[in-house]
Amino acid sequence: METLETKAYGTESADAPIQDMNIKRRTVLENDVEIEILYCGICHSDLHALHNDWGATVYPIVPGHEIVGKVTKIGEKVSKFKIGDLAAIGCIVDSCGHCTQCNHGEEQFCEEGWTLVFNAPDKHIGGVTYGGFSQTIVCDADYVLKMPTFDDLAAAAPLLCAGITVYSPLKHWQVGPGKKVGIVGIGGLGHMAVKIAKAMGAHVTVFTTSQDKMDDAKRLGADEAVLSKDPEQMKAQSGFNMVLDTVSAKHDVNAYLNVLAVDGSLVLVGLPNEPLEVGAFNVVNGRKSFSGSNIGGIAETQEMLEFCKTHNITADIELINTSEINEALDRLEKGDVKYRFVIDMNS
Repeated sequence: METLETKAYGTESADAPIQDMNIKRRTVLENDVEIEILYCGICHSDLHALHNDWGATVYPIVPGHEIVGKVTKIGEKVSKFKIGDLAAIGCIVDSCGHCTQCNHGEEQFCEEGWTLVFNAPDKHIGGVTYGGFSQTIVCDADYVLKMPTFDDLAAAAPLLCAGITVYSPLKHWQVGPGKKVGIVGIGGLGHMAVKIAKAMGAHVTVFTTSQDKMDDAKRLGADEAVLSKDPEQMKAQSGFNMVLDTVSAKHDVNAYLNVLAVDGSLVLVGLPNEPLEVGAFNVVNGRKSFSGSNIGGIAETQEMLEFCKTHNITADIELINTSEINEALDRLEKGDVKYRFVIDMNS
């Protein structure tokens, strides 16, 4: 298969900085779309992958899975897009397309395994896939989203991961008017969860370890904020139908199981490196459940984009130049961002 080179930003090893590199993209196939990347968010999972925290990284790696851009080429069978359209790509760029889960629009649970936008086996040209820290990307049109015309397109880029990661479980657990919802952590995921849960009509309480973020929770739309390291404040909490846990570090989940109502669910979307301990009595007492959720399918991601456009929801971001990627990654590792870095790929 023919390939073309494009400029990208990646690394050759876990302890090397991001640097300029040239990567290969396939030429456009009959159902493909080529996109000039305008903006790409930086997710905490990009950092985990760069550092090989999960033990599966193949180097060189080009991360990035919150991609917004403009269509520059289309294959002869593509009718969904035309040249010049805004388009977006999230985590998923391929799946089997015929298993039960794919047929139900849940490609993220593909029984044969879905293809991640970066660091997954590339079925077309071999090697691994390369992500959105690059100038262009080529993808099957079935996995490309139609991007609404947000007023701040850069701030909408994190919706492609952070947005769908919280939208999907909030929808699945039927969050809406009359529901009491807790959000654990205000970071890239948590701040989006507050905005989306509130737009769905829920009563939203934020749990945070940071006094500074207590006030910010109200700015984001939360009805209440709880300092989770204060035992007295935690003791006063109860009756939550759902608690969405966005924390990607080891923490005590039992504290949040204890605030659930009967039949309530604690749903994990963060990805801690270490196992979490769950006390049996904390789930047995009250018929509670501890669950997880993983992004969302293509159709649901499109639905989420339209929902966020309707409700004027975007991420709180810091827009950076490509020369600032390493600095941003260092700050992200220290938790020094409110609440998402987005790279201007034309900078």
